Amino acid sequence: MSATVRSILTRAAAVRLALGWGAFVTMMFAGPLVAPPVPAPLLIAALVFIVGVILVCAFGVVHEAEHLARRLGDPYGSLVLTLSIVLIEVVLIAAVMLGPGEHITIARDSVMAVSMIILNAVIGLSILVGGIKHGDLGHNRTGTSTYLAMLVVLSSLAFALPALIGSQGGYLPWQEAPIIVLTLGFYAFFLVRQMGPQAADFREVDPRLAVRVTGHDTAGPDTEQQGIGQVIAEHRAEVLLRMGLLVATVLPIVLLSHDMATLLDDGLGRVGAPVALSGILIAIIVFLPESITSVRAALQGEIQRVSNLCHGALVSTVGLTIPVVLVIGLLTGQNVVLAESPANLLLLGVTLVLSVATFAAKKVTAMHGAAHLVVFAVYGITVFS
Repeated sequence: MSATVRSILTRAAAVRLALGWGAFVTMMFAGPLVAPPVPAPLLIAALVFIVGVILVCAFGVVHEAEHLARRLGDPYGSLVLTLSIVLIEVVLIAAVMLGPGEHITIARDSVMAVSMIILNAVIGLSILVGGIKHGDLGHNRTGTSTYLAMLVVLSSLAFALPALIGSQGGYLPWQEAPIIVLTLGFYAFFLVRQMGPQAADFREVDPRLAVRVTGHDTAGPDTEQQGIGQVIAEHRAEVLLRMGLLVATVLPIVLLSHDMATLLDDGLGRVGAPVALSGILIAIIVFLPESITSVRAALQGEIQRVSNLCHGALVSTVGLTIPVVLVIGLLTGQNVVLAESPANLLLLGVTLVLSVATFAAKKVTAMHGAAHLVVFAVYGITVFS
């Protein structure tokens, strides 16, 4: 076994993999035991077990993501973590839609919860702690403006337009094909620009940041100077192995979070909690690795990386989820409900306007973060209303 493999496949990494996949297999075989209604002691024990395993795996994902980010540089490093989580989430939403039962609003509910969590809770907390520790934080306004332009268009197509030109909260069959093509085409064009001619727009600009570290705690040439192709060519084995380990560690998190949904629905139903609360908690768990990585980046003063992780994750979530569920709807004849309630549309509009105002500034401050957290708190009030 080479030194590179030994440095990546450590004992801690092996324990996390064994724990995550072992817990998933255990939950598969324990399915009849945790089928509702579950006795309260067993329900609590199962939830504590699942959440504990997810937390252990989440820190493993963060560890690999940070190594990749330093090796590849941004936006490539952040994109690896973002697409790993988002693609798995999209596959699971598709699996639920293709499974038994009616799930015509799952895409809308999931993406809306993710939108409010990422744009307000995660970004708000990241900016708040980063601003308190470092003061004003400079970011690359061209890059964040690109993300927000994408989100304004994609969110409008996903949540607002179906209510105006569609029927029963969804697009008409003849409208779905052009929406799918436009959404996927727009997202693909964004990825090409982000990884190519506009890659520099998504890199840190704050002069206070130290020279980027590129692995093994030693300074190395920046990806900006080397070029991403040269970096991958020189470190192909390390990059591929870390990518594989990241995906293998994040997959049990997402699978267990959806197993946990049944237990949460049962528990929350007994206490009379809103049905939407379960979806919000699942979204928080699914994006936990990215949330932890974002807060840690903010504590290091890397506010552009926070934007790459959070805004990039949401652009990918909307840009991939909506076309996928519309295609499933066309193939299965399901009416996919996307239109949001007036209250949620108002909060989403406020969130997007606030995001534009926050990142239009040359530097963001702790006050900007506090404003986003207030909006998230109001979103929490609407869930219980």
